Amino acid sequence: MDIRPIFSTLRRHKTAAALIVLEVALTCAILCNAIDLVASRLARMQRTTGMAESELVMINITGVGSDTNADAQTRTDLAALRALPGVRGATSTNQVPYGGSSWNTGVALEAEQKRSSLVASMYLAGDDFLATTGLRLAEGRDFQPGEYIDFSANAAGSEPTVILLNRPMASKLFPEGSALGRTLYLSGKPVKVIGVVERLVSVRELREDAPSMVLPVRMPYSPGGRYLIRTDSAQRDTVLRAAVDTLNRTGPNRVLLDRRTLDEMKQRFFEGDRAMAKLLVAVCVALLVVTALGIVGLASFWVQQRTRMIGIRRALGATRRQILNYFQIENLLLTSLGIVLGALGAYGLNLVLMRTAELTRLPFGYVAVGAVVMWLLGQLAVLGPALRAAAVPPVVATRG
Repeated sequence: MDIRPIFSTLRRHKTAAALIVLEVALTCAILCNAIDLVASRLARMQRTTGMAESELVMINITGVGSDTNADAQTRTDLAALRALPGVRGATSTNQVPYGGSSWNTGVALEAEQKRSSLVASMYLAGDDFLATTGLRLAEGRDFQPGEYIDFSANAAGSEPTVILLNRPMASKLFPEGSALGRTLYLSGKPVKVIGVVERLVSVRELREDAPSMVLPVRMPYSPGGRYLIRTDSAQRDTVLRAAVDTLNRTGPNRVLLDRRTLDEMKQRFFEGDRAMAKLLVAVCVALLVVTALGIVGLASFWVQQRTRMIGIRRALGATRRQILNYFQIENLLLTSLGIVLGALGAYGLNLVLMRTAELTRLPFGYVAVGAVVMWLLGQLAVLGPALRAAAVPPVVATRG
């Protein structure tokens, strides 16, 4: 089909054509970045912690006033929790994924090193931590009973001598080989790497590729400790109620701060991400509707203005298919120009978001998806007016 008449017509309607191009460009730029933002939110919500999330419940409890024997009370609590029906394991820790609070510390490769090699998320693990949480070892071994120390002893100056790393931390510190048997320094004190955990997220960043480590330090229930209990998914609520009752009996002068399944904590943790994703989808739908209405309105106006011209073309032998193709190709040209400008705008907007919101570079695939959506939208929006144009009879050419 000869497209020269289309260019000739568009030159006579520059303003209307420019408005459609700019509208498509703006929608395309926003759509591409919105797709990237929604995809990043969904990917974040699908991250796994490495723990048996569906089988874990968390209890956060604190004493009334100061407890001078919190370590002994914690041992009593854990023994009682492990004796409950349905409980497969119980342990104490200082932090839990989706829990909000985060413990982090610097790690060095040399004793006299002034600057840390990296900062890692630090889990203080009580007995049976790996078995209770479901964490898997990729290399090495778990802590042995004699390697654990109490938190009070740690605060008094006693230091753990062994450590577990997650795989990203091991790879970053020792890229040339295995981390097993290597020595790290925490506050200038040496610790030996005895194992590498397959997957354990950083609590602060909730990223699988962020460094995390586990130290054999028994965290008391107060201050700052949390109990993790593992049970079958179907028994979580029953076990959680029984665990709370048990803790109230073993230590009545305490306050329950929080009790949740890890799945509930995950749902709450990602509420903001879900709300943001829904908002972005709503914005994209609204933009697409407005753009489609703009294309429909302009195409309908042009059909009305060109009715006599269409009738003349029909009288000269143009088929309905040719008239339909005319408007579809015209729309395709305008939409394509808008998509090119929109793609440039999308990368420009992405650069701004990279500086202000710490986003990654916009993948080309999302730009391609945005372009396909705009092409389809343009063709669907112009279809109604184009069909009305194709239905114009040749007799219209003889009127007026």
